[in-house]
Amino acid sequence: MFGRDSRRERLAVPVLAASRRLPVVLFMSISLIFVLLDKAEADAFDEAREAITDVTTPIFETLSPPVMAVREFFGRVFNIFEVYRENERLREENRELLAWKDAALKMEHRLTRLEALMNVQLEPSVGYVTGRVISDTGGPFVRMFIVNAGKRDGVRDNQAVIDEDGLVGRILGAGHKSSRVLLLSDLNSRVPVLVEPSNYRAVLIGDNERDPKLEFLSSAAKVQVGDRVVTSGHDGQMPPGLPVGRVSEVGKNGEIRVQTFSRGDHTEAVRMLSYKFAEPDVLDTPDRAADVSVSEGESPDDGAGE
Repeated sequence: MFGRDSRRERLAVPVLAASRRLPVVLFMSISLIFVLLDKAEADAFDEAREAITDVTTPIFETLSPPVMAVREFFGRVFNIFEVYRENERLREENRELLAWKDAALKMEHRLTRLEALMNVQLEPSVGYVTGRVISDTGGPFVRMFIVNAGKRDGVRDNQAVIDEDGLVGRILGAGHKSSRVLLLSDLNSRVPVLVEPSNYRAVLIGDNERDPKLEFLSSAAKVQVGDRVVTSGHDGQMPPGLPVGRVSEVGKNGEIRVQTFSRGDHTEAVRMLSYKFAEPDVLDTPDRAADVSVSEGESPDDGAGE
């Protein structure tokens, strides 16, 4: 019994080894067959490939234009969206640039007016305080605005107010930090003036019209359109010679209008002038000396009689 089993085992070992090598041999055989077929039937495969190409070429030629058209269409759509985004970006950039341009023009305008204001020539004895217009409190019946300078800066009531063009008005009320400026066109404005070149005295009176009028002229005064009007300084509040405007109208009824050099509604910066009226020393005048002699009982006639 034991001898029979051992013989079976010896026979099973070669069978097991042969079964393990069988897949390898089979794979190698199939590979060899394909290689031989590829070498032997290469021409047949080439002919089949060329036949398939000949069949499919007309189909591709027919389908190619629509495919290219669809591809071009989607490409254009994509480009349209790109152009739209670029236009939106450029529009936003343009808005920003316009805002900067507007700010630059405003600053240039303000700088030009301030430079012109600084170049206004004044007498050495006339001091001034520069202020900026911060509010327009005018209305149908009031012509005035507020500046950011007051008593702490040396501003006082009735001081003359000028800009780079000429006389604007006068200080109506000076507060601690701000002041009200009454414009020449206001109903309550009264300014003594001279009409050049003949130096006729008059008073420039506002009546809430854009151009104030001249009154209290001499009956012999001959005023023409274009005559220059300046302050006379006879009120003791304003320096003489400040430019006011030019005669713009001489009516048949005798009404004379003056177009002021300064247009108060466009004023941004002003100067408040500190002016002290020069009063002569009356004790040194000949008339005063004669009065003193007469009061002492020594008349000029008595002296002459002696």
